[in-house]
Amino acid sequence: MNSAIGKLYPSTKFCFILLVIIASIFTPGHWFQYAMFPLFAVLSLFSGTFVKYLKAYLSSILLIVVLIFAVQVFIVRYDDTTPIWAFIGFSQTGLTASLGITSRIAAICAAIMWFFQVTSTKDMVYAMERANFPKKMTFVIISTIQMVPQMSALSATILDAQRSRGIETEGSLMTRMKAFVPMLGPLVLSLIQQTEERALALQSRAFLFKARKTSLYQIDKRPVDTVIQIVCLAAFVAYVVWMVIA
Repeated sequence: MNSAIGKLYPSTKFCFILLVIIASIFTPGHWFQYAMFPLFAVLSLFSGTFVKYLKAYLSSILLIVVLIFAVQVFIVRYDDTTPIWAFIGFSQTGLTASLGITSRIAAICAAIMWFFQVTSTKDMVYAMERANFPKKMTFVIISTIQMVPQMSALSATILDAQRSRGIETEGSLMTRMKAFVPMLGPLVLSLIQQTEERALALQSRAFLFKARKTSLYQIDKRPVDTVIQIVCLAAFVAYVVWMVIA
């Protein structure tokens, strides 16, 4: 967050990834889309989040992309499917379809993952409040973003508590499943309790009060942010014109 890229205004980074997502969806072929991962890997290097970005991407998105690719090419049946063994076959149509699907998933996920790693939650809240977003919409968006990390941290805490009581939580798949089921009860109850605490906190902060609130935390939109947003807008217009002409 302390890098030059991380200090950009949230809406500036959002304009950039929105441009990338639109271009990735509508650009024919798959080479442009697959090039987005190296691009955002380089950006994450300059942002100081390269290791975190690479680890998160390879451990999640890459597995999904490989799975979809394998199913589309070797499992799904098309008219030109050539049998290889049992239910496994090869299809050129499936290969073309899988390249189109996986390339877009890879590009969009690369952009979104990079954005959330270089933009803090408080920056997003501040930017949305200054953009006069509805307060309820802001709360829903931020709560959704924070839900997965909070659940992961809470799950780790519950697992540590189970280990301290001598419950086996590691080993075979069956052992892990036996440890996972008893964890669901405390996890759900803790989430409900946190929801109640969050509601009380919102009430104490006059969440529904309509007057514009002040903030001790402030970020300023600099001239470089304006330049980047103008460049993104110009690139979007040029892309639309190119798509219409092409």
